[in-house]
Amino acid sequence: MPRVKLVEEATSEKDNLFVGLRLETKNANIVLLSEGEDQLGTLAAAVPQTQNMIGPPTSSILLGDRNTIVARLLAERLAHQTGKISLASVFAKTVAEKDAGPIFLRLFDKVMKSEGESKE
Repeated sequence: MPRVKLVEEATSEKDNLFVGLRLETKNANIVLLSEGEDQLGTLAAAVPQTQNMIGPPTSSILLGDRNTIVARLLAERLAHQTGKISLASVFAKTVAEKDAGPIFLRLFDKVMKSEGESKE
């Protein structure tokens, strides 16, 4: 039985390379999305809702102060889609948040659809 699932994807938009990495374990998911090369950026954590909760998953910024809205949105989306504890990191060095958000969202969808490879 595989212990961890690793997915890597990349896309090129606005003459920049954007890379995504998803690490999935039995109880959690970590998604790292960045411009250029793999880097840790603003980090958000989210927990999925229990059946009796109303509203979106609970989230918080753990690290960083740039792209906080995008990081929280992606962490909450990840928690909702997987039902697992989720961490999402976004790092953009040249693209403004209003432009980076849609790019990271498309890359997030690409990383979530990909099957990746299992590591033992």
